[in-house]
Amino acid sequence: MKFRKENHSLMWKHQYETVCITPWGQNALRIRATKFPNFTRQDWALEEPVPDTSPDVSIELNCGENTQNPDASIVNAPITNGRLCIKVDAAGIMTFYRDGQRILKEYHRDYDQPSCRQSRCLRIRGRAYKAIIGGDYEMKLRFESTDGEKIYGMGQYQQSYLDLKGCTLELAQRNSQTSIPFAVSSLGYGFLWNHPGVGNVVFGRNYTEWEAKAAKQLDYWITVDDNPAKILQNYTEVTGRTPMIDKALLGLWQCKLRYRTQEEVLGVARKYKELGIALDVIDFSHWTRQGDWKFDAEYWPDPKAMCDELHAMGTKVVVSVWPTVDKKSENFAELFDRGLLIQTEHGSSQKYASLLWSGDIPSTFESLRDQMIAGLHMGLAGIPWWTTDIGGFMTDDAADPDFRELLLRWFEFAVFTPILRMHGDRGPHDIPTISFMRADRLCSVLRR
Repeated sequence: MKFRKENHSLMWKHQYETVCITPWGQNALRIRATKFPNFTRQDWALEEPVPDTSPDVSIELNCGENTQNPDASIVNAPITNGRLCIKVDAAGIMTFYRDGQRILKEYHRDYDQPSCRQSRCLRIRGRAYKAIIGGDYEMKLRFESTDGEKIYGMGQYQQSYLDLKGCTLELAQRNSQTSIPFAVSSLGYGFLWNHPGVGNVVFGRNYTEWEAKAAKQLDYWITVDDNPAKILQNYTEVTGRTPMIDKALLGLWQCKLRYRTQEEVLGVARKYKELGIALDVIDFSHWTRQGDWKFDAEYWPDPKAMCDELHAMGTKVVVSVWPTVDKKSENFAELFDRGLLIQTEHGSSQKYASLLWSGDIPSTFESLRDQMIAGLHMGLAGIPWWTTDIGGFMTDDAADPDFRELLLRWFEFAVFTPILRMHGDRGPHDIPTISFMRADRLCSVLRR
């Protein structure tokens, strides 16, 4: 194995793999590994200009080994940036140190690591590549597990565990699930899995395993610091920081799955005014089909007049326009023909100031507990603007005494979240659906 210094990076090649460790921000290093001839030019979440932190980078190349001391061979090739150091042994296995204390080590059980005192005949590698037809690899990255370590962050998952140690998480986006692969450890480090594709992570008791279903290279970033706040500061410095939201949006939001008519929206706002409750925002869906992007003139005859009245009452208007296009939409054929419909999806880490919510969650006390955990993990993953559907999204009977109790308790929680948003699909519905109204009107016409 041959190590070399290239600019401030430490690089080496071994068999078919190339590995590069680069200083990347405050007390931080970026690690990339590939079996392709070159690394990709994608920085993914790390697309912010690397701040000039005047890193104290030292690289020492020493190929000696001391098999009497298992840790002695690790000092073959150390690279240091501030308080973070990675030492690489003769087999290319990395060990991570914060202020000289070991915090992380690749899990490697194979014959090419003579200093390993565990079973080498397992033939499990810390960096594993499985070729996929078409050119990519299914990749896995494994680390030793540390007893007593606690893991936080990773975005929003519908589960009740604050400490993620022992959890298996899907790295994919779903309704009510927002995967942000950034973890904060109680050992004083933050870890970003810098890959936008689908995969999994298992924070197991025996080892941690990150998996990408299809990728061209392993890519991750690690930082160390005194506490989670400083770790997040280092993280957002290289991934982007969220701007301050308009203060006018920090009050009460009144929302519903669907207000079906212009008059229904105005009736709700007028009732708030009559009760003396300040309503900062009213948020509603109005579409006929997703992708039509227009008001249905039959039920929304004068949107401008509606907005003018709402604004006069001090209420801002948010119109929900979903980014999906129904195949039956009047715009689908043209968009499809011109190639304007996206075909792949991946997240975009918080600097775009997205206001996230926790999805279509049930109206239960169990769900309320899960949202408290989800909000904490989202904050630790660098997303400040987050909210839930107060009362949950799916309610069969809004007059149910149990639901009203839940709604009150949910409000007690929600006033301490960044955005206060009332939302849901509340039953029983007292206004017929549009399809029913049209069918009824059609029958009247046919009778004539």
